[in-house]
Amino acid sequence: MFYWLMKSVFLGPILKLIYRPWAEGVEHVPTKGGAILAGNHLTVIDSFFMPLVLDRKVSFLAKSDYFTQRGVKGWLKRVFFGGTGNVPVDRSGGRASEAALNTAIQILNEGDLLGIYPEGTRSPDGRLYRGKTGVARMALEARVPVVPVAMIGTAEMQPAGRIIPKLMRPGIRFGAPLDFSRYYGMENDRHVLRSVTDEIMYALMGLSGQEYVDVYAATVKAKAVEPKE
Repeated sequence: MFYWLMKSVFLGPILKLIYRPWAEGVEHVPTKGGAILAGNHLTVIDSFFMPLVLDRKVSFLAKSDYFTQRGVKGWLKRVFFGGTGNVPVDRSGGRASEAALNTAIQILNEGDLLGIYPEGTRSPDGRLYRGKTGVARMALEARVPVVPVAMIGTAEMQPAGRIIPKLMRPGIRFGAPLDFSRYYGMENDRHVLRSVTDEIMYALMGLSGQEYVDVYAATVKAKAVEPKE
């Protein structure tokens, strides 16, 4: 209930009035049944504007840290993130990653939309980086289509360090659903997972017009903070 109140009564109307987001290809999003919305990730507000232009609820996997902080600030975060479709998961790796995968598959099996960013983190420079294969495993295990989603202009709206986005019109471009039924039952084959993931990233590159870099964004970020001799 809180999700729809936030989207239809409180936050949603304000964002639409101030920023006037535009959207293309909304008809590609299934009107029912589970599906993955796989997007490029430029900034925090991507997760606000993508669901705003759709009639269906979109769930995202959010860091469990957002739900465990104490005090009034922590309570507000729990209420906000929980009410806006975010599901807490531990993304520290190992068994935690498997638990996050199972949570995602459960959402899809219940016939809901799952929003995910295959790059795993926000782009450090506006380019599109190599996708992680978790999105492929989710699609093959849940046997659902993947809809590529390109966020347009959000990096310029909210560059690093800026809290309130600039007054610009963001765009959301949805591509045709990608059908990977030919790979069903092969979700444990790492070559298949890489092929599926690369196909998704190629579709995102075409929709967004971004330059593609065949390196993980997290690796680039890690190197940027390494101490220099």
